[in-house]
Parts: sequence; C-alpha cells; structure tokens
Amino acid sequence: MEKEIWKDIPNYDGVYQVSSLGRVRSYYKVTGKGYALSDTFTIKKLSYCSRGYAQVGLSKSGSKKKYRVHQLVAMAFLGHTVGDRAKVVDHINNVKSDNRLKNLQVISQRLNVSKDKKGTTSKYTGVCWHKTQKKWISAIRINGKLKHLGTYSLEVDAHNAYQEELKKINAYI
Repeated sequence: MEKEIWKDIPNYDGVYQVSSLGRVRSYYKVTGKGYALSDTFTIKKLSYCSRGYAQVGLSKSGSKKKYRVHQLVAMAFLGHTVGDRAKVVDHINNVKSDNRLKNLQVISQRLNVSKDKKGTTSKYTGVCWHKTQKKWISAIRINGKLKHLGTYSLEVDAHNAYQEELKKINAYI
C-alpha cells in the first residue's frame, strides 16, 4: 500500500493540502457566520470537467477558483506553475483520473502531444499519409502556425525532415 504524503497547495498554505495519492483536503469548517479555519480537515469531493479531468474548487479571500487535481499535485510536489504553456502535467499511463504523484510528470507541450500516437497513419510525429498523392507529408506547428516541410515517398524521409526542422527550432530556444 502506498504511503500518502500531504503538502500545502501553493498560495493556499495552511488552508488546503493535496496528497501524493491525488486527494485534496480543506481546513475550513462551516460556522454560523460562514467559514473559519479549523484544526481538523475534511476531504474535498471532486467533480469532473468536460474533458474528464478531476477538479476541485478552492476558496481564498472570497473568490472561488477551480483547479484540476493533477495540476495541484504537480504544483505541490513537482514545482509546476499553472499557466506555463511550455510545460504541462502529463499522466504517464494516460488515465486522466489517476492523479497519483508517481503517475504524473511535467514535460514539454510538444512531447506531450507526440508521446502517445493513437489513430494516426504514421508511427512518427509530424508525419501523415496523403491518400490522393500516395505519399508521406511532413509538417510542424510553430507558434500555432502549420509549416509544411515536404512530401516524401518514404515515411522515414518525412520523419527526418521533421527532426531537422525541430533541431532548428530548438537551436533558437
């Protein structure tokens, strides 16, 4: 059985904590005048967003904000910053409800979209089969714009074109 470790959620120190197993607890209690901090905690009930991720609402200074649980775990245990578009929290086993620390990693957005290729025509990122041309097409997305890299007879040649362009991009970063 995994040991559960609790840590304060950044910016909510002493009020909310998240565990290494993906549970969230609150030190708020309901009083006759609203809410007050307590020595005891309650485990927060999770809801699910339309994309299937577990989420929870946290209150601070009268305003409530919803967070995805995997982001809270990554913030507390992995030093992740929510809103950093270059880095995202990835579920290693691709199960969105498995928010255990050992199933989460912070990786680049590019790696996240290319690590699990399902339902695609190529085994390579940035490569797809063009039915009418009967050739492999290579393309890469940079700052939201799609850049066509060429059309190839061999899948590996299309992959190599993508890799070369990726090296150029990484040289500028």
